Amino acid sequence: MTAIDAAAVSRLPDSLPVVAIRGVTKSFGTNRVLAGVDLDVHKGEVVSVIGPSGSGKTTLLRCINFLESYDGGSIKVDGVEVGYRDDRGRRRPRSERELAKIRAETAMVFQMFYLFPHLTAAQNVMLGLRKVRGMDKPKARAVAERWLDRVGLADKRDSLPSQLSGGQQQRVGIARAVAMDPKVLLLDEITSALDPELVGEVLAVVRQLADEGMTMIVVTHEMAFAREVSNRVVFMEGGRIQVEGPPDSVLRNPSHERLKAFLKRLGG
Repeated sequence: MTAIDAAAVSRLPDSLPVVAIRGVTKSFGTNRVLAGVDLDVHKGEVVSVIGPSGSGKTTLLRCINFLESYDGGSIKVDGVEVGYRDDRGRRRPRSERELAKIRAETAMVFQMFYLFPHLTAAQNVMLGLRKVRGMDKPKARAVAERWLDRVGLADKRDSLPSQLSGGQQQRVGIARAVAMDPKVLLLDEITSALDPELVGEVLAVVRQLADEGMTMIVVTHEMAFAREVSNRVVFMEGGRIQVEGPPDSVLRNPSHERLKAFLKRLGG
């Protein structure tokens, strides 16, 4: 069995999804951005979300991480409702302390790097480990160094963000997220702010994580990458999932007319 075959076996769905999304809606004023989204993501799966600008992709990720509240429906991570708790039949917002713990299970990597400029690469990775996971400094340092080594930045652990390229900063962002040992990794167009020559080094890290069975939801415009690493591809438009299926059927042989038009614009 090849390494890729072994990774595929490790992604076989469990009976219960790690992420369960049911009927999720979200509006900004009169603009309905999510209009009833249903999606399951199982342990070890990589689900790529594609679609035109304004289709609701990033908002969906932000709701999973509860950086945005959602108006209706349900989002559960490992059976725990994100953002809300049931109080005698009423939905109540969770406390900031509860939210911090839940967000640690749904680590997110953004388009922009959002590193703390006054902290070194290692200190940026250590911050969540110390504040949220409660690790002591030596253990957090060891975990940070291990993950920086994994993303090819062992020699940059004591560098400030201003001393790193965009690709290196994004790799620190990935190390910071996966060091938290999340149940699902959320990636939001992580190459869109990079120069083309830096895209490959970041995608190589994500590809390695996929091969190792990391559960991921990936919003991307890199169709070749989505085709290569995904178990499923989801096409969103108008705040809804319009098409969902294996990469070959969604990206190589699309039957949905709007999906065809979208891929044609991308040259996919």
